[in-house]
Amino acid sequence: MRAIQDLKAEPRSGTGKGAAFRVRQQGKVPGVLYGGGENAQETVQVSLRELERHVSTGTFLTTPFMLDMDGKKTRVIPRDVQLDPVTDRPVHVDFMRLPKGAIITLAIPVRFKGQESSPGLKRGGVLNIVRHDVEMRCPADNIPEFIEGDLSELDIHDTLHISAFKLPEGVKPTITRDFTVASIVAPTSVIEEQRAAAAAAAAAAAAPVAEEAAPGTAPAEGAAPAAGAAGAAKAPEKK
Repeated sequence: MRAIQDLKAEPRSGTGKGAAFRVRQQGKVPGVLYGGGENAQETVQVSLRELERHVSTGTFLTTPFMLDMDGKKTRVIPRDVQLDPVTDRPVHVDFMRLPKGAIITLAIPVRFKGQESSPGLKRGGVLNIVRHDVEMRCPADNIPEFIEGDLSELDIHDTLHISAFKLPEGVKPTITRDFTVASIVAPTSVIEEQRAAAAAAAAAAAAPVAEEAAPGTAPAEGAAPAAGAAGAAKAPEKK
């Protein structure tokens, strides 16, 4: 289960671009706190340095936080973070409350094990990852860091479906069908060789068979004379 991280926040007064600009001038990031069965939407601000540290992990949007605001702690999860297009630093963040028993939809990363035992990979096959993450419905108390697929039994042309993954209790994919997450494919060199061989076989099958006439055989009745025959015939004498 993904561990809950602590993050301090402060109430923010004022809205609009001017108020947000003043917050950023103080080394903080404006944000919004909403959801969780509460109608009230609160404006907050968090430390830019602290927020940057969490965003840099690459798992910010799937990590639950305990937001400490003036001693009042609220469990939340980030739903959006806006980055400056030039500096790539956070300029705004949205948090959603996570009350007890809440269900949240998140994109959970996919990892793999058993590469060293996979018959397909041993034979030179290539792991083709169809989904690097899978959208899951997760209980707020049981958000997985990742889901892991086992490749140890997969040969070339075998596929790994979501049904082969052991999911934590209460965690379910949003897609109900048994979709493919990864497969073992033949290496490119083998595929190209197979294509070339198939193309050569098709060309050979389509080519007409040339028939050679037997030496000394007279041309069939009505057939055109052989090349040079007309020239070889003696022209009639003029009288």
